Amino acid sequence: MANVVSQGAQERGTRTLRAEGALKAIAVDHESPERLRRVLEQALVFAGAALAAVYGPSEDGELLSLMESAGVPRTLYGLRDSYPRAGRSPAAEAHRRGRPVSLGPAELAEHAQARRVPSGDFSLTALPVRGGGCLLAVTEQPEGFGPDDHRCLELIADAVAFTAPAAPAEAGDLPPSAFSLAMDTGRVRVGDDLLDLFGLEPVDFDGRVETLLGLAVPEDLPSLMSVVEADHMSIGDRELEFRVLQPTGPPKWLRLRGRLLPGGEGRPARLVGTVVDVSTLRSDITDVARVQRLAAALATAVTVRDVGKAVVAALRRPLRADRIALAELESDRLVVTVLDPPEPEAWPELWRSEWRTEWPDAPVRAMPTLAAALREGRARIWPAGSPLERALAEVGPGGLAVLPLPAGNRMAGACLIGWDTPHDFGTDERALLTACAGLAGQALVRARAFDAEHELVGMLQRQLLPRSLPRLPGAVAVARYLPSTAGLELGGDWYDVIPLPDNHVALVIGDVQGHSAGAATLMGQMRTALRAYAVEGHPPDVVVAHANRLLVDMESDLFATCCYVDVDLEEGAAWCVRAGHLPPVLRYPDGGTEIAEAEGGPPLGVVTRADFPMSPLRLPPGTVIALVTDGLVETPDSDIDEGMEYLAERLAEAAPTDMGLVADALLGNAPRSDDVALLLLRYDGMELRPLRESWTVWRVPQAVGHARRFARRTLRSWGVAVDRDAALLVVSELVTNALVHTDDKVRMDLTLVNNRLRIAVADASPRSPVRPASIGWEATGGRGILLVEALSATWGTLPVSGGKQVWAELVLGR
Repeated sequence: MANVVSQGAQERGTRTLRAEGALKAIAVDHESPERLRRVLEQALVFAGAALAAVYGPSEDGELLSLMESAGVPRTLYGLRDSYPRAGRSPAAEAHRRGRPVSLGPAELAEHAQARRVPSGDFSLTALPVRGGGCLLAVTEQPEGFGPDDHRCLELIADAVAFTAPAAPAEAGDLPPSAFSLAMDTGRVRVGDDLLDLFGLEPVDFDGRVETLLGLAVPEDLPSLMSVVEADHMSIGDRELEFRVLQPTGPPKWLRLRGRLLPGGEGRPARLVGTVVDVSTLRSDITDVARVQRLAAALATAVTVRDVGKAVVAALRRPLRADRIALAELESDRLVVTVLDPPEPEAWPELWRSEWRTEWPDAPVRAMPTLAAALREGRARIWPAGSPLERALAEVGPGGLAVLPLPAGNRMAGACLIGWDTPHDFGTDERALLTACAGLAGQALVRARAFDAEHELVGMLQRQLLPRSLPRLPGAVAVARYLPSTAGLELGGDWYDVIPLPDNHVALVIGDVQGHSAGAATLMGQMRTALRAYAVEGHPPDVVVAHANRLLVDMESDLFATCCYVDVDLEEGAAWCVRAGHLPPVLRYPDGGTEIAEAEGGPPLGVVTRADFPMSPLRLPPGTVIALVTDGLVETPDSDIDEGMEYLAERLAEAAPTDMGLVADALLGNAPRSDDVALLLLRYDGMELRPLRESWTVWRVPQAVGHARRFARRTLRSWGVAVDRDAALLVVSELVTNALVHTDDKVRMDLTLVNNRLRIAVADASPRSPVRPASIGWEATGGRGILLVEALSATWGTLPVSGGKQVWAELVLGR
């Protein structure tokens, strides 16, 4: 327990240090317009906040106005755009008093009507910000913000003090590239550098926003007007790229980043922000460099989806298209690989209502225009108003471009690009489309072959792994496997969950050296061997030792690593054995994590007579065991120990309610340069623990009678009154059968769970009893098994170390 507390304290200290490091890294980029939002986002990461917002004084000093927020929409918690500084809101009180103000769900409920806070269980904390204003943070954690959360919030409030931009009072106070626009009058104050971007001298500027808009390219005016008109804005950030006309040469690209600040009582809202030149960042569409960049991206695109993403990145934004789709041509049908934007509402209603998939489930010949373009093999462009099939016309009502994607002497697929507003197609755009189509077609064929081979490899790999995991009493297990995307060879990572008698379960994870068909074959053999040795009833160290000896005797050139954990689901204890593999990571119920200090042995197949020590693990209910292969925690750029520490941190942050979501989160950023296997088990504890008793039957004339008396006393102590005679008869037959067929001692185990009584008798003979097909009057044996079968609900045999176990289950009182 002391280790758990120490680990929890260390994790909390590490969290504060990580928050300080993240804020210092953000502070380096002090000129970034995104800096304030990035600072607030640290409250979501390190303090567990659902929402963080910063409020600053308004120009007249009467209000605290919202400057930035991060997280879920603030309207869900009733936070307003501004608060009177003299009011009783938590923001105003924290600002006036200069110390934090915290309200829990009960306090919020008392003031809900006055503050218009919707119902819901959440807590709110307001912290003063140096230089004026305050930081508001909301959490839905039942206990609210803890002490460590408050320390992280204080660090963020200190960082906000240096990032919260003060509202400029005079034009001369504005940074060179900044502006401030009054939304009611359209009067704008600008810095000197901003006028240079528009080609204006200060003496020639009349302070009207219309003067600046008049210099923009006409096609960009609608998007600009949507930013500078208050009716289209909400509090928060806006970013937009647009072009301005130049006396000579092509238009200049500018980037506007602005934030709408609310006005006070009787004061107008203002749009403040910056405008910078980004012409050097986005080359003209006629630039050969754009095609070269697409070629470079396609050279590294290994999957069909990668090819689609590269084509979208090269075409949609430069062409200012509203939607783009890429599809493979299979026989006479098109199969979608990429739709951008991916939201269904961005595409015509017909696509969503009449077709079962994202692409029309009809032959290409059903769309004559598209079929003709594919036959001709060249790009086709239709301006707004062109007569097209409804399916195509609605994709691009303002203009449609269809790019057949050639690959040698056939068509690999097609790319559709659509505009909502009338689009003027220039010769430079046509050249770009033609060049990109040829590159994409060749890349699509290569990627299709890779995908097919990779899917075959993945299918073969999955056949060697468990199809499903067993349901366990008092525990939940999930597993994930990700094949490497770096090549097409089979991997050697594996996992297994093996139910064992007496409510034990074995968790196994391993990795065979190399990536080849031989590694995959050996992986299947080792998984089968470990399962067989475990089911025989050997202890964990013997199981691993037997597997090691088997691999040595196979004289393979490969070796394997594995981690074997035997979990007692009744007692909440486990034994861990490592053979050159990573140790388990434990997440305790309080959220603390620990990399288990489990002593290890050499990899399997290296040393003939190797020792594999067992290390004990304690598992309080709610503990999560994580077993991984090195593909998840090791990369060429990071040490494996750092990867294990990072895995422990991410496991601590995960909520173990849904183990599938935990596994997916841990695999979210897997490098995929190597195979990855992950096995998780959450131990909850058994609600009903079985009753157990054992008896060693010695070879004496009264052996069967002693076994019956022991069974009678045990059943009486358990309160079993019904079917006692049937149970004693089964005991007699099973013990007699064991004494007849072996010369060694016999062991009897009795187990009672609910109303099911299990009688198991183990002996040293490997020979299992056989149910006779028929018995004559003269037969001297064979009737015992028929009696057991008649009296029990089910019976069977299990191999155990050096012998067998015959068992029978009776349903009492049925």
